Amino acid sequence: MVTKRLENAFDQASTLPASEQEQLASWILEELKTERRWSHSFATSGEKLVGLAEEALREHAAGESEELDPDKL
Repeated sequence: MVTKRLENAFDQASTLPASEQEQLASWILEELKTERRWSHSFATSGEKLVGLAEEALREHAAGESEELDPDKL
C-alpha cells in the first residue's frame, strides 16, 4: 500500500529525466538500507548498554571514577 503523499512524490519524480530518476532511486534505497542498519543496531544494543552502565556504576561505587571536567575534553 502506498500513501497518497508517497504516490504524489513518485508521480513528480517520474517527470524527471531518467538520469535524475536513477540518482533519486539510488539515494532512497541507500537511505532505507541505512535506516534498517540503525534500527537493527539500536534493537540489539540494549543488553550491551545495560552491561556498560552496570560496569560504570560498579567502578563509581569502588571509587574508580572521576568527575568529568569539560575544559579537559
